[in-house]
Amino acid sequence: MTTATTGTAPATSPALTVTRLGGRIGAVVEGVRLGGDLPPETTAAIRAAILAHKVVFFRGQGHLDEESHEAFGRLLGTPVAHPTVPSADGRYALGIDSDLGRANAWHTDVTFVPAYPAFSILRAVTIPPYGGNTVWSSTVAAYESLAEPLRALADSLRAIHSNEYDYAAAHPGADDARLAQYREVFVSTKFRTDHPVVRVHPETGERSLLLGNFVQRIAGVTAKDSRLLFDLFQSHVERPENTVRWAWQPGDVAIWDNRATQHYGVDDFDDQRRVLRRVTIDGDVPVGPDGRRSVLLEPEAIPAPAFGAVSGASTAAA
Repeated sequence: MTTATTGTAPATSPALTVTRLGGRIGAVVEGVRLGGDLPPETTAAIRAAILAHKVVFFRGQGHLDEESHEAFGRLLGTPVAHPTVPSADGRYALGIDSDLGRANAWHTDVTFVPAYPAFSILRAVTIPPYGGNTVWSSTVAAYESLAEPLRALADSLRAIHSNEYDYAAAHPGADDARLAQYREVFVSTKFRTDHPVVRVHPETGERSLLLGNFVQRIAGVTAKDSRLLFDLFQSHVERPENTVRWAWQPGDVAIWDNRATQHYGVDDFDDQRRVLRRVTIDGDVPVGPDGRRSVLLEPEAIPAPAFGAVSGASTAAA
């Protein structure tokens, strides 16, 4: 893998090095053994690298288990459960298992709720002998690549996100068992949230496109215009110039700013097994350029376990 050291990398602790992977997104961080016992200055340097590069990667973290994975996550914030996937083992680490589905669609994690996760921490456990990469895109770079009239249009729009989307259309190869699991688990509680299409990042002040596979429609326009607008802005997210691709090895860890990225799990590893574990860190309610916050539309009353219960069950691959 070819890398280049950045000239604009955030300040790091003495042992930490940050090497850029792409011009707009992605960096490799070396010189740290992840866990819950890192000193504050190292945690601050990691957080700064995430904010600067949107997604950062760590090799050789095979020492991590469920407990230390979560302990490290707590240094970045408060771990949260998945809103609908039930807990299997009383932990926050969510299983990402290719045997139960493959998330080969562009998305930001859990945008069907208002305060979706700020950070996601993904740890590789079982990696196929070929394929199975994950691609991330900077939604900040996507917004900044828009012509000024398109930025103004995006700034004015709202979109409805939901976990009840056309799973069969998004995953044409899904069998009946996977479709049944999606209906019984992922949409066990139906969520709909009204988000701004452009959110202002609470830590960096950057503007980013808030779209992805959970968008049901653009608010206030016809279904046809909604699809045209979504495709227009989403196409900038998916431009290769705004992306970085990571070839997993067992023990790798990726951490991304879920408020400034989308990602896509590439389904090109045939019937091989791919297993990862993900810890998500609590986020904040997005605010648009006009100062309006995201609004939960459904359900009107949140079931008690939806946000408070821990989650360790397996779901589709990231």
